[in-house]
Order: sequence, then C-alpha cells, then structure tokens
Amino acid sequence: MAQKPSIPKGTRDFSPEEMAKRNYIFNTIREVYKSYGFREIETPAMENLSTLTGKYGEEGDKLLFRILNSGDSLKDFDRNELLTITPTEFAARACDRGLRYDLTVPFARFVVQHKNELTFPFKRYQIQPVWRADRPQKGRYREFFQCDADVIGSDSLLHEIELIQIIDKVFGRLGIRVSILINNRKLLTAIGQVIGAEDKIVDLTIAIDKLDKIGWDGVHQELLAKGFTEGAIASLKPILELSGTNTDKLTTLEESLKSSEVGMKGIEELRYIMRKLDLIPLQNEVKLDLSLARGLNYYTGAIFEVKALDVQIGSITGGGRYDDLTGVFGEKGMSGVGISFGADRIFDVLNTLDLYPEETKGGSRLMFVNFGEKEEEYILPLLYKIREANIAAELYPESVKMKKQMNYADQLSIPYVAFIGADEMANNTITIKDMKTGEQKSYTFEELITLLRG
Repeated sequence: MAQKPSIPKGTRDFSPEEMAKRNYIFNTIREVYKSYGFREIETPAMENLSTLTGKYGEEGDKLLFRILNSGDSLKDFDRNELLTITPTEFAARACDRGLRYDLTVPFARFVVQHKNELTFPFKRYQIQPVWRADRPQKGRYREFFQCDADVIGSDSLLHEIELIQIIDKVFGRLGIRVSILINNRKLLTAIGQVIGAEDKIVDLTIAIDKLDKIGWDGVHQELLAKGFTEGAIASLKPILELSGTNTDKLTTLEESLKSSEVGMKGIEELRYIMRKLDLIPLQNEVKLDLSLARGLNYYTGAIFEVKALDVQIGSITGGGRYDDLTGVFGEKGMSGVGISFGADRIFDVLNTLDLYPEETKGGSRLMFVNFGEKEEEYILPLLYKIREANIAAELYPESVKMKKQMNYADQLSIPYVAFIGADEMANNTITIKDMKTGEQKSYTFEELITLLRG
C-alpha cells in the first residue's frame, strides 16, 4: 500500500479560502507600509551560512536549517569519520548554506552588497517566508511568513515613532486589540551594570525574554545556572516588576540607574519617543515593559513587541533598533530600525476572533448557469466584458443538472448566479439570483455591473 502523503511538522497547507484570508493580511500590511514610503525588496530563501551564523545568539544558531552542499555530501567523509564525527563538525563540513532565519540579517547583507545603488535612509519592506528548526506547537511553526519594514542609514528616533504608528494602524485596520510593548536594550545593559552582572548581558536578556513563558521562578533558576548570584537576581526582580504609568516607571528608573551613562541614554530615548507619541491619536496602548528583552543579540536601542489582548498566542509583532548590524558585513556605523509582523500568528488570531470581512472569501462574484451551447456562445462575450470591468465571474463548464450547478455556486459562496435562456437573450436581460436572500430579479448588463460592484 502506498504511504499516505504528508507534510513536515511545523508546516501547513492553505486552502483557497485560507489564502484569501492570508492575502487580506498581507495586503493590509503592504498598503500601510507603502503609505509610509517603504519600498519592497526580496532576497533568496537560502543564504550562505557565513551570513546567518553568529547573528542570532547561540540559541538562534541552533535553530538554523542547514542545507547539504549536494546530494552526494557524504563523499568527502570516510566510514570511520562518519562513526565518530559530531553533528556540529559534520554540519560545518557538509553545509555552507542555510534557510534564512529571519528577514533582517539578509536585509543587512543586501544593503552592504548593494549600497552604491541605494539612497539613504533606505526604507524597505519585505513579505517572505522564513524557517526555524524549532519545536512545533500552537502559534509556533518551522516555516512561517514575516512582514518586515526597516529603515537603515539614519539614527533618528522619528523612525521608531513611525513604526509604532504603523503597528497601531495595521492592527486597527484588522480589528485586533493589542498592547504595544516597548523597552530599550540600553536599559537592560544598565540593569546588568547596577546588579553587578555587566559581563553577562547576553545571558540576562535571553533569560528575561522567557519571563512570560516560564515565569519568574523559571527565570530565577536559569540565571542561577548561568552564574548569577542570588543578590544580583534579588536586585533584578523589583526593576522588572515596576508598575505605574510609563512616566512613573521612567522616573523610578532614572533614580535606580543614575550611575549608568548608557542607562540614562536609554531613558532619554524612551522619553523622546513617548513625548512624540502623545501628539498622535493612537488606537492601542503603548506600554513600557522592562521585562521585554527580545533575545536577539543585534538589538542596541528601542525594542518592540505586540501582544493580542483577546487571544493567548504570544508575540504577533516585534522589532527594534540595531545600530551596527551591517558592521558584521564590513559596513560599520550604519544604524537601522525595523519591525516584523508575524503573519501566521495574526492569521490564527483573526480566525479565533472571526474578524475577516465577508469579501475576503475571494473567488467569483458571479456564476452563469450553463444551459447549452447556444447559451454559452451568448454568455462568453458578456463574461469577457464583466472580467474587463475587473469583476471575478465564471461560466459553469458543462450543461448538467441545475442542482449540481447551484450546489457548486453555493459551496464556493458565490453571491450571485446568472440565468440566461431564450427569454433573456430576446430581451437583452440577465436574471440574477441573490444566493443569500434567494431573491431573483432581471437586470440589464449595465445594471448588473453596478450590482456586482456593490
């Protein structure tokens, strides 16, 4: 018996109905990006491993999908080596490419490679899939789409303010209530300094970033395992648990971190961002969250994360400033900032809350019933004109029983069905059935176009 076909864990097929919904998300994000002056690029699905490794921290490197150099990659190994070599050593010799982990590092590579062709500051958006060798679970996939917007070549904090507006506008249009969380990696560096763990900043941010998943006790144990003292951990907890307004938190931090120059710089940047945002009517709350760490090593300034308020699913958007990401590719001092919408999680949120507009079902607006060859020849020119008016329409391909044709239209949620027989051809009219109400009415061609445009 043939094996039942399947797909890899952590990946998904999408039906036409689901693709219509996903394109609604992509198109909403794309329209907002374009309204802020961002322009689209694409990069390859695979990159050289030298481009990807070392950019996401030790844990990120473990999640890279590596690609064998060829189908005959074992030819360079003798049998004894294959019995003794470690997976890491094997991958280092057998793989020199990998599937992209995100869109930001490939973007930095793109900027350095094409810098003489670009105008700075360069504002780009990119909507493509990425891959991570993660353990699949609800809301976490091995293949998923990111919808990124980045500005590179400017250190102005106005870009952070615009990106927050973009986040607010996208979720406002999608009808999802969110909390926009913000922090600054300079504050996390300063916290590491004042608790006496300046040499463990990476370990600190990785542990803090798991707070909402494993709770304080889990973070506590992870920090102990990384060599943090009980005293340092005890000093950390009240900082992460600061309450009150954004202004209250910054005022308290100003006192706690006054000995840290980098900490004071982070507070200054956050005050600037908050002050400018007060001038703009946002639909969603922007909240300073000191436990927000964004575990990627390349962030250096403001960092963002977005949580849906009505669905438990984790972060659905994230990002931040990375002052020297291009430096690893030989272009020092080029500041950038960006965000990434997690389209797959947004898709799940919209499905859970049933927030899709009726028109996202996609497909044809109109189906002509097929009564025979004579009627087909009359309908085909009409069908051409309807499609030229940018309206999706179709003719059932066979002259079969009416019930079968109507079932087809019903199952595909086609809102209108057209009947053209001898009377309609003689009178130059078209009988239309509204599939939702069941009402039937005769229309001229011009009246039908007006109806279909809704």
